[in-house]
Amino acid sequence: MTDLLERIGISLPIVQAPMAGTSTPALAAAVTEAGGLGSIGVGATNVHGAREMIESLRSRTDGPFNVNVFCHRPAAARPDVERAWLDALRPVFARFGAEPPAAIHEIYKSFLADAGTQELLIALRPKVVSFHFGLPKPDVVARLNAAGIVLLSTATNLAEAQCAAAAGIDAVVAQGFEAGGHRGVFDPDLPDPQLGTLALTRLLVERVELPVIAAGGIMDGAGIAAALKLGAVAAQLGTAFIACPESSADAHFRAALFGPGAASTQMTAAVSGRPARSLPNAMTALTQSVLAGVAVPDYPIAYDANKALAAAAKAKGVGGFGAQWAGQGAPLARALPVKELVAALVKELVAALAEEVRSAR
Repeated sequence: MTDLLERIGISLPIVQAPMAGTSTPALAAAVTEAGGLGSIGVGATNVHGAREMIESLRSRTDGPFNVNVFCHRPAAARPDVERAWLDALRPVFARFGAEPPAAIHEIYKSFLADAGTQELLIALRPKVVSFHFGLPKPDVVARLNAAGIVLLSTATNLAEAQCAAAAGIDAVVAQGFEAGGHRGVFDPDLPDPQLGTLALTRLLVERVELPVIAAGGIMDGAGIAAALKLGAVAAQLGTAFIACPESSADAHFRAALFGPGAASTQMTAAVSGRPARSLPNAMTALTQSVLAGVAVPDYPIAYDANKALAAAAKAKGVGGFGAQWAGQGAPLARALPVKELVAALVKELVAALAEEVRSAR
């Protein structure tokens, strides 16, 4: 259980969340070079984009890193729903002198149906591959295992973690409801118990025979220490790295992260088609106006409409319509280079652990 970090080859119990669309090879490499586990998300690209990102990351570090993929249920086209969604957004597009797309589509494949990316990962053999939204088929897991790749899976509840253990996954990422970005539930049609990071981490440590990595709302060394105290072998931080200059967050995103809305993040499916925790912005506000009561297209078909709207707004100098994923710890964000941020996290972690020892005497 405790040798997971040694097996991966990292010296710090710090995992950077993949953050597809925000994490860059430069950011991930910097985390790895600082002693943690850097991550990139390739779920929102194709096999060619995934290869470029992995090769770019490898050119920056000889250390281990994680490649994250999305194992969501492939989208089902619903033309009536998609047309109604675009019609509802039409007046918003009009504000920026634009028309909505004539149609919206599944803009990237699920890893479940992407044989090209499966083969790519087996060939390139990154040290770690992680799954979000579910698990691949047993034969894919077996081939990745045979390639010597350490496998992680997000789990939002006990049943998902037990599925991961039965499937041969090496460790679970306990994604609390506080976490930014897409909620990693395996089946979005089932009720979500919305377990917080503290309760979920402790539950999985006690009930699942796998190492647990705590994720959700952790922003500093004290938070990492708390996760370790609960029995986690490491903590995964995502929002903490958004303001780093190495991330690809644009100026609008960075301004929102340090604005008053950071204290009131919210879950929304309006951006992509699946629930995700976001900073409140112009897009989330539409759920209270033109999108109120309108059925949301399947993930990631809805994302196609959002990206078109965000591009139209940005062309007119207006931000806040794109994805601005962030967790509930967002007000604790720091605008530091990765190297300095990790050093601060380590200093805070050491101080928190030392205080625990002093208090125990």
